[in-house]
Amino acid sequence: MALNWGAFVCERTHTEERPFSCSHCSKQFRTSSNLRTHQRVHTGERPFTCSVCGKGFTHSSSLLKHKVTHSNERPFKCSDCGSGFKTSGELGSHQRIHTEERPFTCSHCSKRFRTSFNLWRHQRVHTGERPFTCCVCGKGFNHSSNLRAHNLTHTNERPFKCSDCGSGFKSSQELMIHQRIHTEERPFSCSHCTKRFRTSSNLRTHQRVHTGERPFPCSVCGKGFTQSSSLRNHKATHSKESPFKCSA
Repeated sequence: MALNWGAFVCERTHTEERPFSCSHCSKQFRTSSNLRTHQRVHTGERPFTCSVCGKGFTHSSSLLKHKVTHSNERPFKCSDCGSGFKTSGELGSHQRIHTEERPFTCSHCSKRFRTSFNLWRHQRVHTGERPFTCCVCGKGFNHSSNLRAHNLTHTNERPFKCSDCGSGFKSSQELMIHQRIHTEERPFSCSHCTKRFRTSSNLRTHQRVHTGERPFPCSVCGKGFTQSSSLRNHKATHSKESPFKCSA
């Protein structure tokens, strides 16, 4: 009788048999091909190379995902707002904006996050870790993106350009938010009413209309405001300052 290799391997998923052992560590695998792929972690072998930038990968699937970064293709579409994404993982993270699902919980403060990466970055708030240091002034940051944005404060560089109007921005995040002016995308929905917003911060500010929260109190009279800009305008009423001058 001919050996049905596929059925043979399938049976191991039920028996949990893992006869192939890594000689570098204690991990075991069901098939020899899985073992060979794993051993690349130890050998550093990256046999799948990107023809555009030369970057190597241990898996062909990783190379396929990487290649999408060199194109404008965004094949994974959100069924709620129509936004396109380069990977299914990016789409899954985005969809949590609509579902408000936050499956990753911080063990220090119980704050919840949409992605494991965001949780990992947040935990530096508790550990005090600031691994990214500015080479100009020595200031440390807990996120590489914060360091990149900070570095631009030492220059007037605005490398992120809008393809619609040519405006320049210091970070890709600022550019992405700006582009919603052109696309009219408003991915952040208020759970109390039907209003939608371009940024999560605008949504948080708006929700204070419903919650009654006024986190910006006046140090002179104690009156509270929903926005820091409203507090600044109010403070002028306690002084003789007239911040709005007529240019005529």
